[in-house]
Order: sequence, then C-alpha cells, then structure tokens
Amino acid sequence: MEALEEKEEMQTSEDAISLTTSDSLDNLDISEAEKQAFFESDESEFDWSSIDTSHLPSSYKTNSWQEEKLLQLADHFFRQYSHLCPDRKPLFLHPVNECGVQKFVSTTVRPTLLPYPDMYYWSGCASFVCDYLIMEPLKCPITPPSSLYSPTTILKYQRGNCFDFSVLLCSLLIGAGYDAYCVHGYATLEMCSLDQTQELCPRLRKPPEVPEEEDPNKYRIKYPSEPQSKFELQQKAKEKGTEPEQEEETEEEVVMEAEKPKRDPLHGLRVHAWVLVLSGKRKVPETFFINPFTGNAHSTTDESFLGIESIWNHRNYWVNMQDCRKGCKDLSFDLSDSFCWEIMFSENNEASQLPTESPKKGTDYMEKEEIDMSFEMPLSWVARIKVSCREYENPFSRGKKVILYHKAKLEKWAAYANGDGLVERLTVYADSDCTEELEVKEWFKHREDLLYMREVNKQTQLITDHFRRGHPLLLKAHSYMSLEPETGHTVEFYHTARVDGLWKRFENATEMTEYFVGREDFLHTRHTEFGEREKKMEKAGATAEANSRPIVQIKEYFHRNPEKPADEDIEERIFLVIDDIIQLTYHLELDDIIASKVVFCRVIGREKREDEISLSRENTVRYQPWSSEKHKNVLYLYNLLRQLRAEQKNLKQQVRDSEAEMLNILMVREDEEANIKLSVSIYSTAKRGEEHEATV
Repeated sequence: MEALEEKEEMQTSEDAISLTTSDSLDNLDISEAEKQAFFESDESEFDWSSIDTSHLPSSYKTNSWQEEKLLQLADHFFRQYSHLCPDRKPLFLHPVNECGVQKFVSTTVRPTLLPYPDMYYWSGCASFVCDYLIMEPLKCPITPPSSLYSPTTILKYQRGNCFDFSVLLCSLLIGAGYDAYCVHGYATLEMCSLDQTQELCPRLRKPPEVPEEEDPNKYRIKYPSEPQSKFELQQKAKEKGTEPEQEEETEEEVVMEAEKPKRDPLHGLRVHAWVLVLSGKRKVPETFFINPFTGNAHSTTDESFLGIESIWNHRNYWVNMQDCRKGCKDLSFDLSDSFCWEIMFSENNEASQLPTESPKKGTDYMEKEEIDMSFEMPLSWVARIKVSCREYENPFSRGKKVILYHKAKLEKWAAYANGDGLVERLTVYADSDCTEELEVKEWFKHREDLLYMREVNKQTQLITDHFRRGHPLLLKAHSYMSLEPETGHTVEFYHTARVDGLWKRFENATEMTEYFVGREDFLHTRHTEFGEREKKMEKAGATAEANSRPIVQIKEYFHRNPEKPADEDIEERIFLVIDDIIQLTYHLELDDIIASKVVFCRVIGREKREDEISLSRENTVRYQPWSSEKHKNVLYLYNLLRQLRAEQKNLKQQVRDSEAEMLNILMVREDEEANIKLSVSIYSTAKRGEEHEATV
C-alpha cells in the first residue's frame, strides 16, 4: 500500500511539473505542433507503470538508516544551494526508483565489470549500451525526470532516457577502471533527440592527413612576379562573363541554407545526461565526454554540449559553480578546485565549501549551525548487473538498428541474425532525401570464405569483395560486375604468401595485366594482349580451355638491378608472339638520355619452324649508343636470342596458368556465394547452445 501511495504521489508531482512546463512553453514563440512534439513521449507505447516490481529485492522497496541519513544531508545541501543560488535550476539529487522510493543518485550507480573482452574498454561499453537500449525522450525536454530506475530494470526492458543510459554506462566504465561520472546538463536539440541527419557517418570519415614536411628551401629568395594591372584583370573577367557562376553559387547557397536545421526555440534549455571520463586512470590521455545515445566520444569543447549543472559517481556528488554561457569549452574539470566544483560530501572531513550567509529573519529552512558534511556513501542498492552471453551477442531488441546520417543510412544486425553473416550495411545517397543510391557497403562476420566487406557502386554496378587472411586462394580483394569469365575482373592477393610475388591481376576479354612485388628478377608488371577466338571452335561448343584465346603479345617491365650495368639490365621486353618479334629496352644510367635497344625480327620470306633460332643481320636491329664491346659480339646475341626463345615459351605457359587460375577463382567464388557457411567460434556459447538444442 505504501508503494502504491508513493506511486500516486509521484504521478501527482509529474503532473504538476508538466503543468509548469506547459506554462513556460506557452511563453515561448513556438507553434502548437512543436509544443505537442515536446509531450509526445507521454503517449509512448511502453507503459512503465505496468512493470512488475514484486520480484525485486527489499533494497529496491525500502531505505536503510544510512540511506535515510543520506537523503537528509542531501536535502540540507539542496536548501543551502537554493538559498545561495536562487537563479539556478533544481538539482537532480534523489528521484524515485521503480518502486516509488527516493534514492540518492550516487547509490544508483552500480560499478560492474562484465566478463567480456570488449567490455574492458570504454568503446565496447559505450557501443553495447547504445545498441542494447532503445532511446526514450524525456517527458519534458527542459526538466530532468522525476524518476531514475535501476540499471537492472533498464537492462531487463531494454529502454530508457538519457539519464538511464548514462547511469548504466557509468556503472560499466567505473567497473572497468575508468574515472567516469554521470553528467546532468544541457545540450542541443540534435543530441537530445538522437538526430544525426546533419552529421557525417563515422564510416565515411577520412583519416587525418599527415602534415607535409617543411620545404628545406623555404628561406630562399623569392623574386617578385611580373606586375599585372587590376583594371585589365577586371575587364577580362567582365568579357568572359561571371554572372552565370554567381547564379550557380547563389543556388548552392540556397540548398545549403535549406539543409541547415531550423532555430531551436529551446536552445540552451534542453536537459540532457551524458558521461564524463577524466584523464589519468586507464591511461586516458585527455578528458572527454561520451554521448550514451550514440556511444561516440566528444571533446569537452564540443559545441553540442551547452552547460553542466552537476556530476556524480558512486562516491560523491559535485555541483558546477562555473559560468556556462559559452558552453563547456572553458570549464575546468579539476574536481578538487572548490571554486569550480562544490562537493556535497567532503572527502577530507571538512565542511561544505558553499559560501556562508547569515539567514534572513523569518527563514526557518536555513540552519544557522554549520553541519558537518563528511559522510561515507552507502553501498549501491542496485542488484548485481548481469548480461548473459545470448543478450551480449544479440543486443538489438528489434532485430536490427537503423541510424540515419547526412545522406547516408547505417543498418546493424546481430551476429548470425542473417544467413550470409551480414552484420552492417551502409548506404550512401546523392541527396538529403535519401532517394538516389550512390554506394552500398556491407560488413560480414563468421564467414568460412573469410569475406568481411563488400562494396557496391550503384552507378557502375561494380562489386568489390574484401577477404581476411587465410583464404585457400590467398584472395585479398575481388572487383567484378559479373562472375562470368572474361567480363572484367580485378583480383588482389596476399602476395607475401605467394611464391611468385603476385599481388594484383586484372583480366578481361582482350587483355590481362599482372603486378608483382619483391621478386628476385625485379619483375613488377606483365601485360598480355589476346586476340579473338576462332569462330568455328565457338560454334562447335568447345570449352574455354580447349579454345583458348590466342596470345598476341606479352610485355614485361623490370625495376633497376643495381648489381648490373645499365646497358645489361633490361627495363622492358616485348614478345610479339604472332609476328615473332622480340624487343628489348635497357635501363638508363644517371647521365644518359637515350636507352639502348635490341630487336630480333623474323626473316622475311622464311617460314617459321619450331625451336629454330636464326640470327643474321637481316633479323637483328641494334641501337646501343652506350653499349660495351660485348654487345657487338654475335655469339653473345645468339645466346641472348636463344635464352629469350626459351623464356617466351615459359611465359606463354605462365599466361595459360594465370587464365586457368582465374577460371578456378571464379568457380570457387560462385560456389562460395551459392553455399554460404558461417563458422561458430568456441567462445560463442549462445550460438553453440542453439546448435546443441537443434541437434537434440
């Protein structure tokens, strides 16, 4: 009965706050639709008054003598604070919990370290909280809530407001060893309403550019440029006509202005809660904020945070005494500074540092005697926070999570929720209305083919698959428009695992280009051109292997070998297979400007015979301006031609092997996509439990 009476009192107080807020909103210059939007949370689908609290421990329903004393000290602190700072908003000190019992906010924080590797880091804790919980707006946007439920109840029903998010996240961060605090303050409309449509998706942010090195000759003399007449430049600009450009600029400005958010009439008044992480513990280099709705870290100078009223953790409560008219960028977070932060319970047995004033006559709520505010915070009344493996691995209560960014949409799924292992999809649009798709990126997990990302260009329909290390074919990336052979494929390999050092290969119907790294022969590129197949063989229905494409020419390019003289180190060699011509181009020395060349041609009017080597003045062309006497030796040229003939034969076989390898890659990839298999980790207890239940 007492709990019911307390709930009725709580409801009455909430109604009173709503009436007061409604009056204050009427004074603002906003439309009726905007006013209704402020209170649309009252008609939310979930009814918190219907939750079952009968099974909760006794600590949820009653207060110990320490907690009662704590509430008395908090009331005394609040009376002092409201008397000395009458213009400040009321503090968020002891809202009621789910059982209608007043609880001090510090005792609602329950430090907990969950037994999962990611939960040892702030990023893992923040991402879990923002993914696991459903965001509910405050009933009134300009006043803190009248209730603050326990983290265990919030986890059970997977929903809450910004204060619920912050208390849960702070509990996990303190348990992981961070110096974290819950913050009661003010933020922008976009942050309070979880509106990220004006923000760039984190997946699209480019890494910071490395600063360029300073020019060593920056102090050299700079000669003045030729003087030009400004009048002549203006006349030339008028002749060219700059009016259309100005019209285009004005159109762009209009579009930019239309995309900007409208002015918020409650700017600076919207209440928000987030988490403060101080530097020091866990080797945190710099103090930062965490928005619990998104899990993103923000600098303390971020303009989205407009002010702070108070902060608290499981040990104490601090009131901000600094000016927040410029937001939080100038705030000091040295909590030991009594001029900046007023601590509620002194940690060194000293009295409260609030400025003392003699109370006016007739004010019986101010005690004249100074009260010792040193107090040992009682233990949290919240039960131990527990998250099962199934809940941790499947955090999305609605099956998936959708986040709208500026010209982008991000979708998230739990692992094993999709049969193809899809866990995340990012769609990039050309317009703000998200109607025309430009690009789609998908991320996968637990695939046996080790595919982890796929990029699809919607304009060109080009698909690029990315693989982790360990694929049987050593694949790193594969770009294609179709899995049909000879339709344009670019394959990248993990070259350190290959014997030939191949890291990239491009192939279409007419050519194939291969790129190499770290070869002993200094080869870095091989380009092959193909001719058309014989039409008779195509009509007969022969396979691609039986009816291979004729090789027209093979080009190879080599890096410089410092152990050889330049006129003996080949830079480029071309095998014109059909015309039976071999061209060699040598590297240049530092002072040379013309490269040495050798060309071996077929004798005109003479039939070509297999394995025949014919060398004469008619089929040898030399242009070696810097060559040594050795290059003029006919025997040397004969041995060179013989060696090139043997290498040409090997090259043709290597090209055929590359074609066969590409066909095998396409066959394997087609089979992998047709029969997608997901691997189950031995640490995934939830998934292995499901498999065990299915087999029983």
